[in-house]
Amino acid sequence: MLEKRAAELHLEEDVRGEHVKEPFCTQFSCGPLLGRGGFGSVFAGRRLSDGLQVAIKQISNSSVLQWARLPGEVSLVPMEIALLQRLSEVGGHRGVVRMLDWFKVEGRGFLLVLERPPQCQDLFDFITEMGALPERLALRFFRQIVEALRFVHTHGVVHRDLKDENIVVDTKTLHVKIIDFGSGTPLKETAYSEFEGTRVYSPPEWIQSQSYEAVPLTVWSLGVLLFDMVCGDIPFECDQEIVQATPLFTRQVSTECQSLIRWCLSYHPEERPTLEEILSHPWMEGGEGEEEEEGGDLQEGRSSLPSQSL
Repeated sequence: MLEKRAAELHLEEDVRGEHVKEPFCTQFSCGPLLGRGGFGSVFAGRRLSDGLQVAIKQISNSSVLQWARLPGEVSLVPMEIALLQRLSEVGGHRGVVRMLDWFKVEGRGFLLVLERPPQCQDLFDFITEMGALPERLALRFFRQIVEALRFVHTHGVVHRDLKDENIVVDTKTLHVKIIDFGSGTPLKETAYSEFEGTRVYSPPEWIQSQSYEAVPLTVWSLGVLLFDMVCGDIPFECDQEIVQATPLFTRQVSTECQSLIRWCLSYHPEERPTLEEILSHPWMEGGEGEEEEEGGDLQEGRSSLPSQSL
């Protein structure tokens, strides 16, 4: 759970990014703390030129897990910057947070300027306030998340920390975005032997052998996330439960939805579906066209939304 409290980020007037000419403080104003995680603190902010609301993520050098080199930059930057820049350069995706700019802060790390919907709430808080989601709403969110992940993987990035706290919901439009690529890394076909994500979302193969592949890891996390949405909490709390890979449904959930969750949570990684197979599952096909509906279904979703947002 992100720690949320009022705070101010005080910046030196001469903070500059190597890739920009204008100082940060002449382009953006920085406000209260929105949240704090393992990879940095996120503040509310505003672009001075047009008043656009943004999120400003401050990353200290000591919290960076991987470094990367960008074209035209002398110094290394956090891998998160390189990954987000890669996704932005190919046009971005409405289901993935967009990085608008970044700055190097001398002696203090880096600032990432990210888009921020005017009315948003992370999915953890959304579920905490609303309880288990109706399957129709869960499907609406889940399809957007899977399609965004297809985009991310297509462009050579794996998130590695997919969870409800890293999904934000626009409570007006019901669009969702994947945020926080601090655990992300370039996608590869071979196995990974390091993991800095959230353990209760990690698959049995990581618990038992400290090894996993990108797609099976992602799909397992999707299974945990979908269970979380339709049941109101995650299915596994400890390593023993993860390794057993047997979710116990605590609420009435349709047979089709249960089958998709169980498929994603297959013990053997090779038995889990691909992202494309998830999208063609009967439960997913049951809501085709919902994204284009802006009438009754959206109003129905709004009527049961939590009253608070970030």
